[in-house]
Amino acid sequence: MSFYRSVIGPILFQFDAEFAHGLAIAALKLRGARSPVADDPALRSELWGLAFPNPVGMAAGFDKNADVVDGLFGLGFGFVEAGTITPRPQAGNPKPRMFRLIEDEGVINRLGFNGAGLERAREQLAARVGRSGIVGANVGKNRDSTDEVADYVKGIEVLAPLAQYVVVNVSSPNTPGLRDLQRKDRLIELLNAVVAARDAAAGTRRPPLLVKVAPDLDETQIGDIAEAALATKIDGLIATNTTIERPDSLSAAAKGETGGLSGKPLFGLATRILGEFYKATNGKLPLIGVGGILSGADAYAKIKAGASLVQLYSGMVYRGPGMIEEIKRDLVLRLKADGFRSIREAVGAAHR
Repeated sequence: MSFYRSVIGPILFQFDAEFAHGLAIAALKLRGARSPVADDPALRSELWGLAFPNPVGMAAGFDKNADVVDGLFGLGFGFVEAGTITPRPQAGNPKPRMFRLIEDEGVINRLGFNGAGLERAREQLAARVGRSGIVGANVGKNRDSTDEVADYVKGIEVLAPLAQYVVVNVSSPNTPGLRDLQRKDRLIELLNAVVAARDAAAGTRRPPLLVKVAPDLDETQIGDIAEAALATKIDGLIATNTTIERPDSLSAAAKGETGGLSGKPLFGLATRILGEFYKATNGKLPLIGVGGILSGADAYAKIKAGASLVQLYSGMVYRGPGMIEEIKRDLVLRLKADGFRSIREAVGAAHR
């Protein structure tokens, strides 16, 4: 990781952030699938009937079209989430739309669900049916959609039979009106529709269905989302997406750019919201913690706050792919130091 931070990272920082991301995708395509190093048994867990070799996943946003899923598994991820995938291809917002906050180890993006659309993702996931690895499919709506619920239903109908889990993204700040779908009445309507679509499309296999939520929520909104999640019997929540808040601590020149802030500056807020959801659901609903993870200590804090699994993305911009194995090694040490035999035993420990 030190080589990345001292050599590779500074070179990549000379390029536009979105162009550098494209280089990373291209490199993973060239690298192809490789077998990762076997994980320590303490990192293994079973959730929703799925056996996760370790709790560290790639968050949605990196591999929007499910192009490099197997390459990501080769880096050591325990699971990979592709997307966000919209029914029709869309270009997203005008460029430039992705900005590094190098001094703050943060990223601001206003990509706007750019991607090749549902058919491309379907082809990519269908081509890897039968291969190992837990893959999630994160779905959203097209910007100009006139029927939001229909967009989500279509995504779930097509991808539920192909993915190990599916995610409804109602929390990106870069699609106008999207976060309004987190309102209790609208969320219940949406979740009832996608749960029915999942059940009809996937039959008895019933891949778990999760909802990705925003960090910019007050106590009432958290309670409403928790009630909607429990009432509709979805399988989990992902907390959180990027934030529209701008902490006073930010110092990078790009801090005023419009979009969602991720990376290190998001960690505190996202972890607090994660903990609030754990309490609001009485620990009954599995949570995936995402937002600002750059170290094993960060991942462990999410787990103790209530996360059964964690995800990262922006941290790799600053720490490189070597951070994945480093986080896993550190997690094992922290579990043993606290007397935990497994990740499951540590989940929610901060609330006990």
